[in-house]
Parts: sequence; C-alpha cells; structure tokens
Amino acid sequence: MDIETLTERRERVFLVLAGFFLCAMTLLNVIGITHFIKIGPLALAVGVLPYPLTFLCTDLISELYGRRRANFLVWVGFSLNFFILGVMWLGSSLASVAPEQQPPWQAIQLAENLALPNGDVVSGSVELFALIYACTSGAVFASMMAYIAAQFCDVQLFHFIKNLTKGKHLWMRNNFSTLTSQAVDSFMVISITFGAVFLAGGITIGAMLILMGSNYLFKVCAALLDTLPFYLLTARLKKYLEIDNTQVY
Repeated sequence: MDIETLTERRERVFLVLAGFFLCAMTLLNVIGITHFIKIGPLALAVGVLPYPLTFLCTDLISELYGRRRANFLVWVGFSLNFFILGVMWLGSSLASVAPEQQPPWQAIQLAENLALPNGDVVSGSVELFALIYACTSGAVFASMMAYIAAQFCDVQLFHFIKNLTKGKHLWMRNNFSTLTSQAVDSFMVISITFGAVFLAGGITIGAMLILMGSNYLFKVCAALLDTLPFYLLTARLKKYLEIDNTQVY
C-alpha cells in the first residue's frame, strides 16, 4: 500500500475515534445531571452512560497512535469544556424574548426552594434554560477537574503498564488503567458537583456515597465489558493501519 493511502486511513480512523470521544464527553457535560436513572440497584446521572466510551477511545488511540496523540486529544476535550461554558454563559446573559413570544416550556413552576449545583437557591417560576445552565455550569466545572485527572491517569498508566509488560498482556493495561482512572473520576466528579448542594443541606453524605459507588460500579462493568471490543478493534485496526506491536505512530 502506498504511503498516501496508508496515511489517509490512519487519519480517518483517528478522526472517528476522536469524534466518538468528544461526542461522549460533550453529552456528559450537556445532559450531565439533568436526569437520574436506575439500572438495577444503581442510581446514575444520565450523562454517565456514554462516558465509559471515552476511555475505550483513549486506550485505542494510545495503543495505535501513541501517548502524544492520546494526550493531545485529552487537551482538546478539556478545551471544549470552556467552549461549552462560554456558549451557555452567553445564552444566560442575553435578554429573553417577551413573555407572549415564549414557548410554553420555557418557564416552569417550582413548588419550593431548590438548591442547584452552582450554589443558587431558586423558587417560583424559573426558566428551563436557567435550570439547565445551573446544572451544566456546576457539572462542567466538576467534570473539567475530574476529566483532566482521570484521562491523564488513564493514558499514563496505560503506557506505564505497556512498557512494564514489554507490550504484552493487552487486557492488563486496558483494564487496570481504566479501572484506576474511573475511580479517580467517580470520586472527584460527585464530590465537586454536589459539594455546594451538600454544604447547603440539599443532599446527605450517604446519598453522595451512593452516587459515587453507583457511578464507579457502572464504570467497572463497562470497563470489563469493553475488553473484548478492545481486543477485536486493536487486532483489526493494527492490520488495517499496518501498525506492528512495537510501532508508535
């Protein structure tokens, strides 16, 4: 295969993996804690559902393209958090349309005072966007802190174990790096997101521990389940991209 075709293949695969990574991360921040769901005994924020995909993508990029590409993608994702916050801030700063022009879902009625993740306490008639912005701005800050710690932890551990095992035991570096980084993420994102609510008396420490445990258990299951896809995709993509076990592209 000529070098131009091979380079195009590699860039296309990187673009697809980066696209899934950034999409999952954006979903986490936008829908974040706007809705909570139950999966068996677990209580989860809906934004957690796509998040394990980010670790599969960074592990694949680490394996196929090397540490520098993986770290670059982590920094791009981190920068996008500021873009999300900027757009949300701009939307909250601009004046709303006249009441008669508002859609029926723009404002909702709250029955009692409500402590929000950004520290605000609201009651009465509140704009739906204001609620989403309060949840998103509080969650994005927590996500930024947890994200940068967890993703760099994942990338560094992945390559540390890869060097330690001389490129063998793919399952070990995939699972150990992901499980460790997911623990960091679960603890940080819940403690920072709900810190203001906890101090305002809006949530108990027990409820926070349940959320931490549920988040981590869900991510552990997802990490273990992605081992087979990781093996299959690594084998297929190394062949497709003509990358050998010792090559760092």
